[in-house]
Amino acid sequence: MKHKFSFSIAALCLVASVAGCGGSGLKITFIDGAVQKPSNVAVYFTVETSDGEPVAGLEADTFNIYEDDQIVSRHESKQTILNPEVAAEHLTLLLVDMSGSVTESGDVPAIVEAATAFSDKVGRQQKVAVYAFDGRTNISRIAGFTSSGGAVESSVARLASFNSKDPSTNLNGAVIQALKELDRQMRRSSAPLRFGTLVIFTDGTDRASRVTRDELYEALDETEMEIYVIGVGSEIDEDELGAIARTQLIMTKNREEIAEAFAEAADRIEAMSKRYYLLGYCTPARAGDHIVTIEANFDGKSGSLTYEFNARGFGPNCNPEKKPRFNIRRPRAPQAKLRR
Repeated sequence: MKHKFSFSIAALCLVASVAGCGGSGLKITFIDGAVQKPSNVAVYFTVETSDGEPVAGLEADTFNIYEDDQIVSRHESKQTILNPEVAAEHLTLLLVDMSGSVTESGDVPAIVEAATAFSDKVGRQQKVAVYAFDGRTNISRIAGFTSSGGAVESSVARLASFNSKDPSTNLNGAVIQALKELDRQMRRSSAPLRFGTLVIFTDGTDRASRVTRDELYEALDETEMEIYVIGVGSEIDEDELGAIARTQLIMTKNREEIAEAFAEAADRIEAMSKRYYLLGYCTPARAGDHIVTIEANFDGKSGSLTYEFNARGFGPNCNPEKKPRFNIRRPRAPQAKLRR
């Protein structure tokens, strides 16, 4: 199987007082921060190696917290890793090519099995939806967004009897529609922080010409979603699919590797979802502006980020596991860009 992917993460500053700082070997990327009385501070961020590999499973004591360059006692601050689900929702939409070249290839059973396994694995961490497309203008919903693996599995089975009414391939239009559907679902979410991932499976290129490449690229440039493309078969165009895959491109000419390609995408999404951390602690500050630095140390590597907050009116009796009050909005997630 041929793989082409490389990642470059830049620190994100959502306000002027916030910065993500690289260390030696780790990239700690700020997503959002929140403070509330009596003296709670919570910071949401990602941890990756310098070459973009996600770092999962870090414990609270992996991190050192400094305020105004002075170490904050772990005992006094009660620093803890909170469940990210209290603050964020991650959604994945799987878009499956069911044009004539797919439905007539004999690969549908393998696609159904691979899509089911994909939905089951990714659905353990986030809500998953499955849509299909052919040459028609609109994409077809196979399974709506749900975290119930059984519901997705039973719905994905419907792909086996999918009726392709137009054997052409409206790839460009389908991608734009899928992005819009993912965006609508994210707007409906009640979570303060929302992140979306689009995964596209196709065995060819756009043939319908309903939407131009320029229109597609404009939509891609405007989106904040992570986008994976799984291309399988002899007709796939690496340049075309690579331009769509803003996060990862998985390609193979061998149609017998469909399951492996889907599994690789699922593994990567699962790993990337585990790079998010929500660190909460009780600050000793009781007034004024302060700069908190969070430093991670793992496997001989380190990295840090800084975040500024105001402790006006803060006091004792802090519970570090208190649910953070992030502003309800959709932040720009760290983008793992495909390097061409």
